[in-house]
Amino acid sequence: MDKMSTKNITGIHHITALAGNALKNLEFYRDILGLRFIKKTVNFDDPGVYHLYFGDYEGNPGSILTFFPYEGIRRGRHGVGLVNTTSFSVPAESIAYWENRFEKYSIPFKNVQERFGSEAFMYFEDTDGLGLELVFNNLDKRGPIPGGDIPGEYAIRGFFGAEIWAAGSERTAALLTDKMDHELIKESGSRVRFAAKNEPGHFIDILVPSSSTRGLNGGGTVHHVAFATPDKETQLKAWHAVKRHGLDPTPFIDRQYFRSIYFREPGGVLFEVATNGPGFAIDEPLEALGTELKLPPRYENRRESIETQLQPLNDPSKSFK
Repeated sequence: MDKMSTKNITGIHHITALAGNALKNLEFYRDILGLRFIKKTVNFDDPGVYHLYFGDYEGNPGSILTFFPYEGIRRGRHGVGLVNTTSFSVPAESIAYWENRFEKYSIPFKNVQERFGSEAFMYFEDTDGLGLELVFNNLDKRGPIPGGDIPGEYAIRGFFGAEIWAAGSERTAALLTDKMDHELIKESGSRVRFAAKNEPGHFIDILVPSSSTRGLNGGGTVHHVAFATPDKETQLKAWHAVKRHGLDPTPFIDRQYFRSIYFREPGGVLFEVATNGPGFAIDEPLEALGTELKLPPRYENRRESIETQLQPLNDPSKSFK
């Protein structure tokens, strides 16, 4: 049997963050970064707030970045106990293109740096202060995310990975390697990298920063990171593994496009394990993803009142017609 087929956790599924203005959020990720807007729905636990999904054309695990945009939300604080940086994978030859693009749209960015000897990356932030990176590499075998005005040879391929800040790496590392099917990939100084798949889209870096300041959730911070599991059976095995580790996973929750469990890892970051299916094309055609407000069945009888609470968005599909 293929070793990968025995894994309950196969990599990153999605990352969810908190934002402020919904329209600014949409325009940043769709129009500037060139991600596809794949789903316009609501926070199933707070239906007066959008849940906006971005990703590759099909919304494949390893590419999905989602947001809860709360107008007027207080700004969060980066620090220990949070995922502080979400990294996207782009071709190695695209540095000059992205420098010019960020200058065009007045997006502040730091000069390109290197880690692990040769991994080139550029740090920047979105309009809410969410920590982001472009990682320039030739390791990614995924095709470009199509659409918008970004040429394919420079376009984002999906995630590269996520960076957790922790007071110490040992307990989170033990959870990842002992119960969540990750392996130690490499380490350098205060940074340690793990992955369930040793490829862009699935790297989890644990960084022990020089400052012990705790992070505070708010606008511009990651709410949780979700790990992918093939189906309900592997998710159940993951649930039991986490439980045996002494953590307290939630019951199974239907999120329409996947089924989820949640738990806090030892350093305080909220982890989710989400099934790969049924996917984002169950309630609208693949070619029309993100064009209409989609509600779970339990909220359909409240559609009119919910829509009045939500900020109007401009044509969400314009970059992918």
